[in-house]
Amino acid sequence: MKHSLYLVSALISAMIVMVHSRVDAADTASTTFEGEKTSWHGFDRYDFLMDESSLTIKPIKAADDEHDGIRHQIDGQRRCIVVVPREVAPGNPWSWRGVYWDHMPQTEIALLRHGFYIAYIESSATLKPGKQWDAWYAYLTEKRGFSKKPVFVGMSRGGEYSYLWATAHPDQVSGIYADNPGGDQEILLNLGRLAQYNVPLFHVCGSLDPLLGRYSTAIENIYQQFGGRISVMIKEGYAHHPHSLNDPTPIVDFMLQSVQETNSIPPAFVGNKYFKSSFYSTENVYNFNVGEDAYVTYRGPQFTPCYDRYQFGIENIPGGGVTVIIPKVPAPGNPWVFRADFVGRNATVDLALLARGFYIVTGPVPYDVGPVLEQWNTTYKYLTDQGFSKKPVMEGDGAAAGEAYAWAIENPGKVSCIYGENPIMHSNLSKRSLLDNLDILAKAGIPLINVSGSLDPGLTDNTRAIEERYRKLGGQIKVILNEGDGHYPLAPKDPAPIVEFIVKAALNAAGPDGSP
Repeated sequence: MKHSLYLVSALISAMIVMVHSRVDAADTASTTFEGEKTSWHGFDRYDFLMDESSLTIKPIKAADDEHDGIRHQIDGQRRCIVVVPREVAPGNPWSWRGVYWDHMPQTEIALLRHGFYIAYIESSATLKPGKQWDAWYAYLTEKRGFSKKPVFVGMSRGGEYSYLWATAHPDQVSGIYADNPGGDQEILLNLGRLAQYNVPLFHVCGSLDPLLGRYSTAIENIYQQFGGRISVMIKEGYAHHPHSLNDPTPIVDFMLQSVQETNSIPPAFVGNKYFKSSFYSTENVYNFNVGEDAYVTYRGPQFTPCYDRYQFGIENIPGGGVTVIIPKVPAPGNPWVFRADFVGRNATVDLALLARGFYIVTGPVPYDVGPVLEQWNTTYKYLTDQGFSKKPVMEGDGAAAGEAYAWAIENPGKVSCIYGENPIMHSNLSKRSLLDNLDILAKAGIPLINVSGSLDPGLTDNTRAIEERYRKLGGQIKVILNEGDGHYPLAPKDPAPIVEFIVKAALNAAGPDGSP
């Protein structure tokens, strides 16, 4: 990851925090608390005791020998702490830590400078999240005016506890920074709740930490499948300790962005009933990090473009509905890709097309049969009536490429080009023989491009057969062969030639007004 990205991100975050917005009096938190304050790394610290049974909270003064930490526990009472920023940021944001107070506090110190409150409730192997955490949350949000959605700082067991509370209260969390987190089966089973509320996650881990594969990677993989956003930094050669980063800027940037997020307005074409998730590449970036004096692996939406993915229904189309991935800035004419298969995170061509302003559309596929021609025709009409290009790119891998060819054969005047990855010329959508009807595509002047592995078992009967027949018909076709590959991987090693081919075809298919 280029270090300049951190600088730009830090500048943007600083600008966000500097923006002055009106905060209603009822939502304003006080910078003073009951009880006698002490100091925590130069900021005002207030201590409390919570009775574990009655949940009453009363102020106390930290003992002189505790300094920035905690040394004295009381049976039946939980130590709680609030540290106050010198100037509170709009919305009264706060970070919440349970377990290991004052351990590697550089992130929280930076957050204080950005106007965050810092809160802690005593936790340990036996003092787990429960009604005491709920009471502490209620005290801070209802009586002190703190934001309803804190961000979590969780290291090791603290990461586990952050996830336990957050998955039980997914609508009351802005984000989670977990550092070499622990976990359990309950957390893994409930991650979908966080994804449903679009809660972003950020992990910092050591490559040698024994918990990495057991929990952090498991959480990452599951959360991605739910369409949630999770970013990861893995420090090469580090074990479970030390936690955090010497320069916590990436963590702080994540937290600033998390609390500043607002729900984006969905595009009009998704209607009122939809499911929103996120789409981003999981490609690893491996760079030397000067602050850590180590190589670090970066992946996830904190380090790569992230796109909104909407699943929604269209009238008279039953089943799984339509899925559309939205580009950051649509290209002129709203070009789009029309395909039958789910778009995986290694879809390098689609990721590159999104960056060029293309929409990526997965058409409806009923649960009991494959794609249905009438439903795809209805989807095409619905989207083009909403301003999408009249000539989409047909795309697919394996048998889904066959469906792309099939729809194009049935609608040759409505296609800019066809791209297939290891195509299999079989279709549920059309009863026609696809190989025997390529002349329809050639007469319409539709360019074809296929990428196949040299060891793909379907190479001769599909990719080579398409190529031979289309050339004899006078059609334009390009085949890229990946030597040594079989049917997988489907994604090309270098997407650039395919992307340029597709973009050129879309432009050539444009009407007199320049719109595809």
